[in-house]
Amino acid sequence: MKKWLIGSIVGAILVFGWQGLSWMMLGIHDNAGKYHPAQDNIISYLSSTITEEGAYMIPSHKPGSSQKEKNELMKQMEGKPWANIIYHKSFSNNLLMSIIRAFLVDIFLVISLIYLFTRGGGIPIPRRVFAGSVAFGLALFLWGSYMGHIWNALPWDMIKGDLIDSLVAWTLCGIWLAWWLNRGSNKQ
Repeated sequence: MKKWLIGSIVGAILVFGWQGLSWMMLGIHDNAGKYHPAQDNIISYLSSTITEEGAYMIPSHKPGSSQKEKNELMKQMEGKPWANIIYHKSFSNNLLMSIIRAFLVDIFLVISLIYLFTRGGGIPIPRRVFAGSVAFGLALFLWGSYMGHIWNALPWDMIKGDLIDSLVAWTLCGIWLAWWLNRGSNKQ
């Protein structure tokens, strides 16, 4: 249990640390949200017309629309502009809870990975731990960001940093776990 706990905490620090570097220092996600010169006017207009926080697809069908009405709207939208908007009434610069939640998620993910590697008993093979960790990171990207890209037509610039994060963070974690889970072992 001690091995799992230390392995998951250090692994989570590596994953979380990379995420922090990629967002705050390396600029990998700089193109995830583009600047618009009329942003003040756009926010002012949105604030005057949107009454509740949420994600909006514009245009969209009214709640309770029949399938026929939804299909008609899809035909009308063909070839025309559309937008996804995530609207919040107030910006908060207090990131503490987000940081705590992100780190706890990283710990949970690394614990889950360790469980997968050790559930058969015995000592996991280092190259399988490394490869499995990288595959785990890629699977997380494909299931999360990439699936959003497919269904919401997110621009590649918006998710490319997520792919880099998944590969680098889980590669670092894989290197760590391959060593940590096999300390004192002769398995290759």
